[in-house]
Parts: sequence; C-alpha cells; structure tokens
Amino acid sequence: MQNGIFFSIISLFYSILIIVVFFWRKRLESEENNVYKKLLIINLVGLIIEIFIGTYASKILIYKNEVLAILFLKLILIYFIVWITTFSYYIILIVLKDRWKDNSQKRGGYLKTFKRTLILEMIVSILVIFILPLYSYRNKGAAYTYGPAANFTYIISGVLITIWLILIVSNFRYIKGKKYVPIFMFILVGVIVIAIQSTYPELTLMISAQTFVTSLMYHTIENPDIKMINELNIAKGEAERANNAKTEFLANMSHEIRTPLNAITGFSQSLAEEEGMPDAAKEDINDIIAASNSLLEIVNGVLDISKIEANKIEIVNKIYNPTEIFRELQSLTKVRIGDKPIELRTYIDSTIPKRLYGDHGRIKQVILNLLTNAAKYTDEGYIDFKVSSVIKDDVCRFIISVEDTGKGIKADQIDRLFTKFDRLDEEENVTIEGTGLGLAITKKLLELMNGKITVQSVYGQGSKFTAYIDQKIANEQDYPDPVEETELLTDSISDKNDYSNKKVLIVDDNKLNLKVAEKLLHKYNVQTITVQSGFECLDKISQHEKYDLILMDDMMPKMDGKQTLKKLKELPEFQIPVVALTANALSGMREEYLQEGFNDYLAKPIEKFELEKILDEFLGPG
Repeated sequence: MQNGIFFSIISLFYSILIIVVFFWRKRLESEENNVYKKLLIINLVGLIIEIFIGTYASKILIYKNEVLAILFLKLILIYFIVWITTFSYYIILIVLKDRWKDNSQKRGGYLKTFKRTLILEMIVSILVIFILPLYSYRNKGAAYTYGPAANFTYIISGVLITIWLILIVSNFRYIKGKKYVPIFMFILVGVIVIAIQSTYPELTLMISAQTFVTSLMYHTIENPDIKMINELNIAKGEAERANNAKTEFLANMSHEIRTPLNAITGFSQSLAEEEGMPDAAKEDINDIIAASNSLLEIVNGVLDISKIEANKIEIVNKIYNPTEIFRELQSLTKVRIGDKPIELRTYIDSTIPKRLYGDHGRIKQVILNLLTNAAKYTDEGYIDFKVSSVIKDDVCRFIISVEDTGKGIKADQIDRLFTKFDRLDEEENVTIEGTGLGLAITKKLLELMNGKITVQSVYGQGSKFTAYIDQKIANEQDYPDPVEETELLTDSISDKNDYSNKKVLIVDDNKLNLKVAEKLLHKYNVQTITVQSGFECLDKISQHEKYDLILMDDMMPKMDGKQTLKKLKELPEFQIPVVALTANALSGMREEYLQEGFNDYLAKPIEKFELEKILDEFLGPG
C-alpha cells in the first residue's frame, strides 16, 4: 500500500468518527453548523475517491484506460474546488457575523451576495476543469496530474485563500474567538504538505490535511451542547430574575395588604370585646374578622408558594414545646368550625417530649392547613385530630392524622390534590372560600423538612390525611438556648394583663396603624405615646423621655426602623427594648430582625396572643 493512501485511510476513519459524533448529538440548526455539516460530507467523499483511485484505479485503470483514469483524477480536482469554496463560505460567514453582529440586515445582504458569487464560481470552475485538458504521470505506482486543469485549480485555490486573508486583515479588529484557528492551520499545513510532496511526490497528503482542518473545526465552531447549555443558563437566569421580581412584587403587595388588614382586624377585635355591643352588631363584627382572616390566609398562601418556587423559603429550627402548638391548633380549629355541628376529637400522645428542636412555625402551618381544610369541607359529623409518636435514639417521629366526615375526594382526582391553584369539584364547592394553595404548600413544606404526606378518601364519606415528620429531641447540653426557654413555659402569658404603670412609644408613619396599636394596648392599661417617623423617635429619646418599650415599624420613609434603631443604640445609656412592628411577615424575618439588634418581632395584623407574649416578656414582672 502506498504511504499516501495509508494516511488517507487513517483520515477516513477519523473523519467517520467526527461525523458520527457530530450527527449523533442534538445540534443547533444554525447557518454555521449547516456549512460545517457540508464540509464533513465533502471531505468524506474526497477521501473515498482518493482511496479508490490509489488502490484500484492506479493499478488497473491507468494502465488500460487513460481516458477513464483522467476522469477519476479530475474528480479529485473537482473535490478540491468544492471543499475550498465551501470552506471559503464558512470563513466569510464567521467574519461577517463578527463584523456586522449588531446589524443582521446588512450582514444578511453581504452574505447573500457572497453566497451567490461562490456558487457561480464553483459551477464555472467544475465546468472549466471538465473542459481543460489534464495529463498524468506515474511514479512508484501512483498517478500524478499536471496541465491546464490542474493549474486552473491551483489558481482558483490561491485566489480564494487571498480573499480569506483580505477579509481577515480588513476586519481584524472585529475578529474574536478561536473560530479562525482552522484558517491559519490550513494555510500552515498546506505549505508543509506542498513542501513534503515536492520532495516525496508519492505521498498524497493534501486531502488528509483538509481532514485535519475539518476535524479541528469541530472544536472551534459553536459546539451544539455547549451552546444549548449556555442558552439554558441564560433562560434560567431570566427565569430567576422574573421569579425574584415576582417574589419582590408579592412581598410588597403583602405589606400593602397587611397594613389596612391590620386596621380592619385590630378595630374589629376591639369592637367585638366591648361590653354592651348589640348581638346583631357583634355578629357583623365577627363576620368582618372571619373575612379578614380569610384574606390574610390567601396573602400568606400566595407569598409562601412564591417563596417555595424561588427556593427562598427558610426552615428556621429552634427549641419549642409541641404541647403548646397542639393546644393552640385545637383552639384555632374550633374557631374555624364555628357553629357547624362538628365534634372536634383530639388525641395527643402523652409520650411526646416537651422539648424538641425544629421549625415549629412550619409544623404549625402544616397541621393548621390540614385542620382548616377538614373544617372547610365538613358540614357535620366529626374531625379527628391525632398526634402519635415513635421515638428512636434522639429523634421523635410525629405521625399526624386529620380525619373528617366531609365531602371526600373522587379517586380520579386525588393525584391533583396537591397541585397549586387547583380546587377539586369547584362548581360544587363554589361557596367554600380558598385558592387551592393550602395542600400544595403543605406538601412542599413537608418535603423541605424531609417529611411526607399520604391521603385516603371515600367520596361522599370523608378523608384522612396523614403526615410524617422527624424532629430532634432537644436537651440543654446539645441545644442550649436560654432565649427560647420562655417558650417552653405553658403559663408564659400573664393572667393579670394590667400594665398601667408602663409606658410604650409606638413609631409608625401610618396614622391608622398608630391608632390600631393604641386601641389594642388600651385594654391592657398601657400608657402610649405615638410618633410618625424615626426622626421624632430620636428626638423623644434624646430629650431623655423614659419608656419601657418601643414598638418600631420597619418600613418607614427617609429613615426606616433598622436605621432608627442603629441611631438609638449610638445614644449614651440607651437600654430600652425595641420590638419590630412590621407587615413584612415572611419566614425567618424574626431571626433577621434579631440579628439587626431588635429585641423581638411582632407581625401585622397584630394577633392578640402574640401581643400578650410581647407585653408579658418586656413589661411583665421580673
């Protein structure tokens, strides 16, 4: 076998390998990739022709049929013209892409002109090669060509290479990236091959050199996989930005909605507790409270699902007493049931430890969603709320079940149960308020805490939801947390609720919020002073006025609560506890405010139980 053919066969295998890899992978249908695809096929055909001529035609046809032999040799020249013309178009394509990247219309116009010119050049060149004479001679068993057809091919190749260089030099400042490496490599390798073949003419290496350049291009073109990954990353970035914008919008809307809700709820609670209120008026007030609670539930649900989707919801672990949570959930569910003829049956496992470590707020939210759902869809009968436990080593596994005698769920709809904004049998349940977010949030929260939930239901008879979640059993050695120790006391709220000798400064830019806070604190006989900005607060404290507690709204214009607190702490001998009073009621916000230096956090709308905890902690005895 001739040495040149040996290189051609090796090049053929490598060319086939590149083709398989290129076509096997999913690729972008770009103009650049389409041209490269043509170059691969053209190069493969050229190698096959060269191997055929070298192994068969040169040994048989050249000695028996000179005309047929010349025809085969002209095919090699035609291959050179087709390959170098296609390669020229690729070079023009990438140069124009860099030169006119911001003007696609102008780039497209130039490209169309070059494309038509190159196609015409290729057709004319092929015809000329067929017409012009070509001669051959034999050396060491190989056939070589010379004459007008060969010379014409060299001239056309030289002209095209010259055009490449002119384009590159004239647009050098626009040229970027590694796509131009194959161009310079082709010129370099071409010079080396010509030098070798001038000494060893039996080595036919030019098509192998073109195979090398074509293969090199695979690593310099816009790699389909990398390009798709980049596009996916860009799309992901845009989606994250959109999600962040949505989350920020919802957070702002939550704040804006909670502010008037604080007034509605606060005034309604105060009116409901006033003596001598007519029964009809009390019923209307209770309806207002129920409606505002439903609205608050919707706001919290939309905000939570948005946070979950953006992977920004936090699991905040700390020490808590589960008994307190279950007791509070029982009371909240009774309120939710209202006047319905429903018996709430509760069983709490007495072996559950009194001191656990986990996110008690999220656990409470999960259970409350299940109990609220049961109360919504049950008109009569019972709701069984059971919490049992399995203790192993230092882990307590909660098994929480909520069973009801409500409407139940159709078997073919259970799979949709945890889909957000999807309410089952919506036409039949049109009178039941809700967004369909509760169970979707419940499932997501349990997954975040490595828990799970199952459901059993018989349509028309009722449903049973069972949640499983593990919690660490806390002890003082592993989880020393004296700040949270007050939460373990079942009687932490003072029974007296009389703070007539205490003085509280309320800071809020919203007059309505100030009025609500004054109204709520009035029943505890607290002396209240109100100001509408951080600057007024600083003036009061700078004048050495004495207060036992400051309730500070965070989102105030010009100087917000955090900035005001920082200024207060710069004052000499400032020792007054400051509690953040804010509508920014996201998960983890309490911890954030504590890190900022606040002594505690009170969310709007203000809940009576939470307010009493704050008053007892900072105004109570001790």
